[in-house]
Amino acid sequence: MAGCTSRCRQGVLKLIQSFQRLVSGTLTKDKVDDELEMTMVCHRPEGLDQLEAQTNFTKQELQVLYRGFKNECPSGVVNEETFKHIYAQFFPHGDASTYAHYLFRAFDTTNNGSIKFEEFVMGLSTLLRGTVREKLEWTFHLYDINRDGFISKEEMTEIVRAIYDMMGKYTYPALKGDVPKQHVDAFFQKMDKNKDGVVTLEEFILACQEDEMMMRSMQLFENVM
Repeated sequence: MAGCTSRCRQGVLKLIQSFQRLVSGTLTKDKVDDELEMTMVCHRPEGLDQLEAQTNFTKQELQVLYRGFKNECPSGVVNEETFKHIYAQFFPHGDASTYAHYLFRAFDTTNNGSIKFEEFVMGLSTLLRGTVREKLEWTFHLYDINRDGFISKEEMTEIVRAIYDMMGKYTYPALKGDVPKQHVDAFFQKMDKNKDGVVTLEEFILACQEDEMMMRSMQLFENVM
C-alpha cells in the first residue's frame, strides 16, 4: 500500500498532540455519533465495542481518535517512513531514525510494515494507561530486537545507542562513544541475576521494579508519546 503523503504525516503528528490533550483533559470532546462512518478508507478498524474492551479508552475517546486518524490519513495505516518523519519533528537536534525504526516494529504487532489504527491505540493504551507490569512488558519487547524472548547486551546497546542518537548533541554535549556500552554494562550487572549473558522478562521486570532510576531509563520513550 502506498505511503501516506506529507499531509498524512502532519496529520498523525497533530493527532498524537491532540490525544495528549485529550488524556490530560484540556481538549474538548465534540459530540460524535455512536458509530463511525468508515466507507472511505482502505482499512476499517475492529468494532469500537471490541476495542473499548481491549484498551483502557472509552468509546468516545476511540471515536475522537479514529475520526482524526481517518481524516488525516485516509489510507487507514501509517508506514515506517511516516513514523520516522513524526519522530524527527520531536527531536530536531538528533537522529531519531534508528529508534523510530525499533519503536515502529514494537507498534507493528502483525509485522506487515504498517501500523493499523487498532495497533496504534493498543500501544498507546499500554504506554499511557497500562499497569506498571504492562508497560514494562511492552518495553521488554521493544528491546528484544530479534524476538527470541531474551534481551542480549548487543540488543540493549543498540537501543540505548539509538536513544542517545535521538536525543542529540545538545542534550548530551560531552557524550563519548563508549557511554552507551557503559550504561548497558551497568544495567546488565543489575538485571542478569543468574549471569547467563541474557535478560529474561522476569529479570527485566524485577530489576526495574527494584530500581526507580533504571525504570525511568528503560521507559524513556514514554516522554514523547
